[in-house]
Amino acid sequence: VSIKTYMSTNAEKKVESKKKNGAALLIEALVHGGVEIMFANPGTTEMVLVEALDKVEGMQGVLCAHETVCSGAADGYARMTGKTACTLLHLGVGLANATANLHNAKRASTPVINLVGDMATWHLDKDPVLASDITSLAHFTTPHVFTCDEIDNVRST
Repeated sequence: VSIKTYMSTNAEKKVESKKKNGAALLIEALVHGGVEIMFANPGTTEMVLVEALDKVEGMQGVLCAHETVCSGAADGYARMTGKTACTLLHLGVGLANATANLHNAKRASTPVINLVGDMATWHLDKDPVLASDITSLAHFTTPHVFTCDEIDNVRST
């Protein structure tokens, strides 16, 4: 069963769906897809995902001091175990910091999923200091890039 199918099926369960936000649905889908570990260097925009890590069984969160540590650990873990690893990075700046390791992971076909938080949509028109074109940065380090800005889109992503 793919992550998409699981999320669609899970979303139809109205009782469970009302109790879960998009972050919990995303973490559950990762777990259902076989991801057991997330190396995280979160900022304020990713706190909802950090909270979901505590609520969803089956995902181990590892707090890292820097994005290069997250990406290097995820690449190393996936290469050693053969299992998909996940990173949680803060904004485009965090993705940029992780780029060297993620480039190596991409070239080695290492199974790494990267979750990158972004600025709140209502804040973007103010051109905040840490805003960046995450999608363009991500294409350099991964073959597939998906953007999700609403809970309904989590299910289709």
